[in-house]
Amino acid sequence: MTRSVDVGILRAPRIKFDLTGSFSSLAQFVDKGNEVVALDGKLCYCGELYDTLLFTPVDNTALFTLHDVVIGVNFHWQRKEKQTFKGELLFMVEDGEVRAINRLAVEDYLVSVISSEMSATSSLEFLKAHTVISRSWLYAQLQRKERHQQGVLGWENGDEIVRWYAREDHTLFDLCADDHCQRYQGVTRAINPNVERAVRETHNMVLKYNGEVCDARFSKCCGGVTERFSACWEDEDYGYLKALRDSESAEEIPDLTTEHGAREWIESVPLSYCSTADKEVLSQILNGYDQETNDFYRWRVEYSQEELSLLVARRSGIDFGEIEDLQPVERAASGRIVRLRIVGRKRTVIVGKELEIRRWLSESHLYSSAFVVDKVEEEGNVCFVLKGAGWGHGVGLCQIGAAVMGEKGCSFRHILEHYYPGAVLEQI
Repeated sequence: MTRSVDVGILRAPRIKFDLTGSFSSLAQFVDKGNEVVALDGKLCYCGELYDTLLFTPVDNTALFTLHDVVIGVNFHWQRKEKQTFKGELLFMVEDGEVRAINRLAVEDYLVSVISSEMSATSSLEFLKAHTVISRSWLYAQLQRKERHQQGVLGWENGDEIVRWYAREDHTLFDLCADDHCQRYQGVTRAINPNVERAVRETHNMVLKYNGEVCDARFSKCCGGVTERFSACWEDEDYGYLKALRDSESAEEIPDLTTEHGAREWIESVPLSYCSTADKEVLSQILNGYDQETNDFYRWRVEYSQEELSLLVARRSGIDFGEIEDLQPVERAASGRIVRLRIVGRKRTVIVGKELEIRRWLSESHLYSSAFVVDKVEEEGNVCFVLKGAGWGHGVGLCQIGAAVMGEKGCSFRHILEHYYPGAVLEQI
């Protein structure tokens, strides 16, 4: 198994960086104000040209800082930050720009991921559960990458466009530092001792199912029911990624694949682990920019007919003309729409899967594809009202729900058994 990982942090025509502590490198450097520029397929640094540049820390106290790191790419919280990292700093040329890569030990990477994915002040048991799934997900992706490369997958068949997005579109490194893979922001976020303890006490522990490391997916808020893998990615399912009620009760999942069932569910507020509105709990789970979203369990978005028509044309690249209707064609077990018919005066198209639907109906990403559509007409004006549930794809662990379970005193083993039924804990 791989014990170190290469994380792609930033790509830009030029990258500014600072070094703190002792590093070894073939190039001469100073502590502050370093800059690498892409020039004719080479790296230009301090007047010299290089194919690659590697800065290796001499000891564990050495750190490097990258300026203008973009986080939340294409999401509504996208912004730039100055971020600091431990480990090696590698520069390469990628598509005519400079790519900054951080190479470090897997367990050090996980300490940052757990602190970057959510606030580090949540319960120890939740942190341990998330450490295990983040480690499992990482090793599953590395194994998948060894077998084949993927990117945007799906098909177009006449007036039907189905797409889903795999993370294996990285060739120079193992995974990226943003939500596309797992949030990784180095030591920029405050590292709580509980995070280091969670990583230490679950050292090398992963989830396995039938002898294979689990592709342990997770999302922010499932909306009350988790989703199957096939609703979001390839047309295959895994026994440990099932649709289940995010609740301590044993009640069965209502049939959310029908319009009646989905509407009744989404327009109600059923009791679930992730239905919490406790700001103290949420502040422990969510980073500052995540707390800018406070309506994740049940939400509402409204578009005028003109707004929707312009938005979908811009996001899809298709001229629908004036959009006349949004019609769910297929829903999955959590009520998430897998195939949506968009009816325009010029053209009608069925789009899927869930992420592509979310991309077309928002400037960044709609919170989820678990929504119902109301077409409201008043005084000749048409308005589309989308009422939805959840934040994210809903597959695997629900971060809000798992955090609430931790606050209720559930052990990390119980949390994992709840979200990944049938999976077993093993040390790799």
